[in-house]
Amino acid sequence: MKKRSSLNVAAAATATTASVQDYLAAIYDLAASGKAVIGARLAKHMGVSAPAVTESIQRLSRGGYVKVGRGKTLTLTAKGGQIAEVMARRHRLLERWLTDTLGLNWTDAHEEAHRLEHAVSPRVEERLAELLGMPSTCPHGNPIPGMAKPRRVEPFPLAQAMEGATVVVERITEEAEADKRLLEYLWRNDIRPGRRLKIVEVAPWAGTITAACDGQTIALGLPAAAKIWVYAPNESSRGGGG
Repeated sequence: MKKRSSLNVAAAATATTASVQDYLAAIYDLAASGKAVIGARLAKHMGVSAPAVTESIQRLSRGGYVKVGRGKTLTLTAKGGQIAEVMARRHRLLERWLTDTLGLNWTDAHEEAHRLEHAVSPRVEERLAELLGMPSTCPHGNPIPGMAKPRRVEPFPLAQAMEGATVVVERITEEAEADKRLLEYLWRNDIRPGRRLKIVEVAPWAGTITAACDGQTIALGLPAAAKIWVYAPNESSRGGGG
């Protein structure tokens, strides 16, 4: 019964327009950071104009997909959240397939997954998950809805790490994935889930944080580092669902 219900939700997601799917997925991705989602942040993430976002939010609200709260914060309704999870699941499964099976790099996989996710049927989505061995995360470490939960840790933004500390990369957020140059930079420097980083310098006056990994150093602006989530290495032994 649960499987049939999941397929019904997936079918409902497929029936919505690509534009609606994109907006709901973007709100879902931004909400994962724990910060309020507002129109300006959504516009920047999606690379569209503020007026276009305002118009789309009104349409989504009328359709029962989104609630606009105090301070114009955006929250997905149950209806919108179900569709957003389907799109996140498809996108992240496709990224896993494109990197693990086809050998694409992060940046290309993210872009191709965005193109393909709108055409994936519930049947293909299910078979793809089985083919990949039911992975719990995408290549960037973001959890795949409907799969076993990843190991439980207490992540925080890299921008908040203390100088001299050692941290482990948990995930490269979807917000970071939307920044093509940042994603390419992280790929070139081999900064990915599971990598240990030694914080060499935190320079708030310069707006940067510098970390060492495998004998090389990497410098990031604090806004970029805020989109990379890490955890203390002594948490890696904790139990979890994945």
